Amino acid sequence: MSAVSDDGLDDEPAYRWPVPPPGGWTADDLDRIPGLPPHTELIDGSLVFMSPQTAFHARCMRLLENTLLGQAPDHLDVMREMTVKLDAKNRPEPDILVFPMEANTGPDQTWYKPEDVILAVEVVSDDSRERDREVKPRKYAAAGVPHFWRVEQDEDKGYPVVYVYELDPATKSYGLTGIFHDRLKVSVPFDIEIDLTAVDRRAR
Repeated sequence: MSAVSDDGLDDEPAYRWPVPPPGGWTADDLDRIPGLPPHTELIDGSLVFMSPQTAFHARCMRLLENTLLGQAPDHLDVMREMTVKLDAKNRPEPDILVFPMEANTGPDQTWYKPEDVILAVEVVSDDSRERDREVKPRKYAAAGVPHFWRVEQDEDKGYPVVYVYELDPATKSYGLTGIFHDRLKVSVPFDIEIDLTAVDRRAR
């Protein structure tokens, strides 16, 4: 019988956390470090681990992925939870990506190039609020990703609120082009219309 620790969990052998090399991890290291939790990101050379997903987060991703897939032109593809290798020290994992079909390189692919990303979407969680609102949009913009959506939960209705941004290529920064409640309708990067109140229903 194992001993019980003060927090009520059975004592387990100590886990050996990966020790970063001098200068921090690189984007290529993310595929080589053994035992990383799913959906680990690299931000400024540091590993970032994800907290357990909420139902709101999962349902938002399902709604957005399915609807975007249904409305995207044939030359575009949509993927959820795949990393983007922005540079040697940054490899974030947007919740949803839109990119050209030719950016797919095969079944073992684990990341995309920023120049291939047309739209990056982040659904904000409690533990990712600062990263999703400030850090990651700034990095996506600097890397030239032309469109970015930030999705947050409306405190009153519980539905998604989508903040839509477009890149200003002169300043390499995002400008807010719209805030959408209940229904999202935009014409770029292609014609998109999403019933945001359908987040609790099966997206068709």
